[in-house]
Amino acid sequence: MTLTGKQKRHLRGLAMTRRPVFQIGKDGITPALVQSLNDYLVKNELMKVSILDTCPLTLDEAAAEMTGLPAALVQIIGKNIVLYRRNPQLTNGIELPQ
Repeated sequence: MTLTGKQKRHLRGLAMTRRPVFQIGKDGITPALVQSLNDYLVKNELMKVSILDTCPLTLDEAAAEMTGLPAALVQIIGKNIVLYRRNPQLTNGIELPQ
């Protein structure tokens, strides 16, 4: 999924007010975590993930593994990663600008 710059700006604005929902720590990215991330994206479309100092992966490595999910990387800021995946079945989903 490719997002335009305008769409990424819109999603970054929405993500600013959200707190990280998941934290990745010493266990790194496990299959159970990937399933939880996937489930959350289905219900909410936009997600913020925090990478803890104890994580064995670098921020870029963690982002690369998470983009294995069918989701678009919106932003990496500080130790947080923002992901987006549209769900057309949601009635009140996020409306992206064209």
